[in-house]
Amino acid sequence: MSRPRTPSSAVTSFVVASRYLPVYVAIALLVVVASIWAPATLSGPALNSIAPFGTFLAITALGQMLVIMTGGIDLSVPGTFTLAAVVTVGLAQGADDRLWPAIAVALALAALVGLINGILIGGLGLNALIVTLAVGQIVTGIAIRYYTSEAIQTPVPAKLSAWTSARFLGVTRTFWVGVALTAVLIVIFRFTTPGRRFQVVGANPTASRIAGLRVNLNQMSAYVLASILYGVAGILLAAVLRTVSITIGAPYLLGPIAAVVIGGASLTGGLASPLSTWAAAFFLAGLNQMMRVMGLPTALQFVVFGIVIIGGMLVSGDRIIRGVEQVLRERKPPDVAEARAVGAGDGM
Repeated sequence: MSRPRTPSSAVTSFVVASRYLPVYVAIALLVVVASIWAPATLSGPALNSIAPFGTFLAITALGQMLVIMTGGIDLSVPGTFTLAAVVTVGLAQGADDRLWPAIAVALALAALVGLINGILIGGLGLNALIVTLAVGQIVTGIAIRYYTSEAIQTPVPAKLSAWTSARFLGVTRTFWVGVALTAVLIVIFRFTTPGRRFQVVGANPTASRIAGLRVNLNQMSAYVLASILYGVAGILLAAVLRTVSITIGAPYLLGPIAAVVIGGASLTGGLASPLSTWAAAFFLAGLNQMMRVMGLPTALQFVVFGIVIIGGMLVSGDRIIRGVEQVLRERKPPDVAEARAVGAGDGM
């Protein structure tokens, strides 16, 4: 009798990779549509403007991706983003010699916000949606208080603004910071034991607990690292704008979540791709730029973004994987089914 054939590594790789395909299809469609109806979107100046703002969204989305990989979600992003920006500006007070201590304190506070989220969610088992929403409100209140008393109308240190605006290979350094962070996460998840363990724990927390892995520590680490990334994005955006406002983090509530979803991450935890998340963030930034070039009203831009997010949910990585697996099952060679039937008969 013939034995059932196990799926080849090529088929397995295709099934896993298929969840990340839609974002690249979306980018290709965006380029085609822009070249027809808004060619100015693909011009050099437009692409140069997309690069830094796409980077801010990408870095924030990478943080949200880490949280979603644990099966959670983080709505404290705007508050953490804003807090890091205003603390950096407020402590530095425009002086270059106070810049690095200010950045260190800002990122430490961002990490503290993530730790609080992690303890409440991973340690006490509270609902991630409610906890991060509440913590985000508290952090926003603190940021507003600090901004009005210490950072209002205070310029960003010239050294930081000059560094972020300087170009390397024709693109601002801000862009390369995003590339570097993405590359680091790719290396960690693909080539290190802690990175692979992080994905395994997120994909199956129950089995991980049985295996003796510290699921709670995994969740807390995700929120801390995510908050640090939000802080980095907030500081970089403040440097590019050369000033801060109390609403600097407001646009980064749903955008990062949309980028993670469009990037093919599993919303149940585990699987995600830093590269696809990075690409999805730039897709959203490019879409926003194209709508501005086309002169669409702000109200219609919100409608388009909502449609894109719903579309991302419809073609999410989880749904694609289920669809591909269903197709492969339906196309399974007859001899496999026959072999299984024979094997069942032998056991009778």
